Amino acid sequence: QVQLVESGGGLVQSGGSLRLSCAASGFTLEYYATGWFRQAPGKEREGVACISSEDPEEGDISTYYADSVKGRFTISRDNAKNTVYLQMDNMKPEDTAVYYCASESQYRSNCPGKEYDTWGQGTQVTVSS
Repeated sequence: QVQLVESGGGLVQSGGSLRLSCAASGFTLEYYATGWFRQAPGKEREGVACISSEDPEEGDISTYYADSVKGRFTISRDNAKNTVYLQMDNMKPEDTAVYYCASESQYRSNCPGKEYDTWGQGTQVTVSS
């Protein structure tokens, strides 16, 4: 079965760091773009970061970051572990939200993605001031 599972959420102090993991099973992450999203109470879901699919026939993979996290967050993928990561540095209270990872439905997809058909259950991230 196709599944994504997030982990690594928790409580961190403002200015601190946290790394989220998105582990896939039932399919290979590297063939599809993977995105990280977040949603705070009372707010709409926000796209945070994205990493494009792997393709030996094409150039380097691309990444995307929302303006609110540029320079602070880094998305990466470990193909051997079939896992995507989100490294979050210099965190701020406004980063507090439930974070979700999702996989694009289109093979060899670029960033930003258009349609994500597989989602994880989410992991809570809380940043104290």
